[in-house]
Amino acid sequence: MHVLIAGGTGLIGTALSARLHADGHRVSLLRRGDADGPGPRWDPASGTIDPSALDGVDAVVNLSGASISTIPWTPGRRRRILDSRVAATRTLVAAMHRAATPPAVFVSGSASGYYGSRPGERLDESSTAGTGFLADVCRRWEEQAVRAPSATRTVLARTGVVVHPDAVLRPLIALTKAGVAGPLGRGTQHWPWVSLDDEVAALAFAVTTDALHGPLNITGPTPARADDIMFHLARRLDRPYLLRAPRFALRAALGEAADDLLLSDQLIASDALVSAGFAFSVATAGEAIDRVVPAPDRRG
Repeated sequence: MHVLIAGGTGLIGTALSARLHADGHRVSLLRRGDADGPGPRWDPASGTIDPSALDGVDAVVNLSGASISTIPWTPGRRRRILDSRVAATRTLVAAMHRAATPPAVFVSGSASGYYGSRPGERLDESSTAGTGFLADVCRRWEEQAVRAPSATRTVLARTGVVVHPDAVLRPLIALTKAGVAGPLGRGTQHWPWVSLDDEVAALAFAVTTDALHGPLNITGPTPARADDIMFHLARRLDRPYLLRAPRFALRAALGEAADDLLLSDQLIASDALVSAGFAFSVATAGEAIDRVVPAPDRRG
C-alpha cells in the first residue's frame, strides 16, 4: 500500500513510518512548506495542500496536532491545541473529496481524552464522550474526520498515554531522578497507557484491517493506576517514592491540565482491536517502562 502520513516527523509518526516501510509499504510524509525533506507540501492552518498529495495514495494516517505537553494551557495554547487538530483534519478531508480516487482508508488520530474522567466506569468504543477541555478537543477533532468520503473506511484512533521517555515519561523521569516522586493526587486513578511498539503496531493494523472502522481504543491490555506507573518508574530508577502531590497543589501549578493529564481516571478497554485479532506485545505498564528506561549503572 501507499500510505501518506500527516504529522509523520514526531515520535509516533517516525516509528510508524519505519514500521510500515519494514512491512513492505510505500510511505510518503506530508510536510509544511518550509520543512526539509521530500514529500508533498501543505499548510493546514490555511487549508492548502499540494493538489497531487493524494495521487496514488491508498491510506492516509493523520497524526498532526500541537503538543498538549506544553503547559500551562494559556488561552492561546488551548486555541492552538484545538485549531491545529481541527484544521489539519479538515484540510485532509477536503483533499480526499477533491481527489479523483479517494483513499481507501483514513486513520485519524484522536485520544483517550475523548472520554473525560470517568471513575468507576469501564470505557469501550461504544462509550459516550466525556467533559473537559481534552474531551471537547477530541470530539471536535473526530467530527471533522467522519466527514471523509463515504467510500473511505475511517478509523478514529483514540490513543492512550504513550509510555516513552520522549512523551509522558519525560517530566516523570525528571521528578523521579530528583527524588521528589510520589502519588499524584490520590494515585488511584487509572491511566490508559500504551507502549510505543504497540501504538505503532495498532495503527499499522488499523491501516490494513478492513474490519476496523469508527472509534478504536489503543490502550495496553492490563489496566494500570497512576501509582502503579509512578512507583514502577521509581523502582526502575532506584529512587524514593514518598512525596505526595495533593490535587490542590497540582491544580494550582498546572491549572486545567492537571485534571486532564494527571488526575483523570479512565479505565479504557481496547475491545475493537482485540476482537479484530490484534495481539499486544507488551502486557503491563511496568514492562513498557522497563523496555525504554535504562536502569542506573551502580557499578563502582
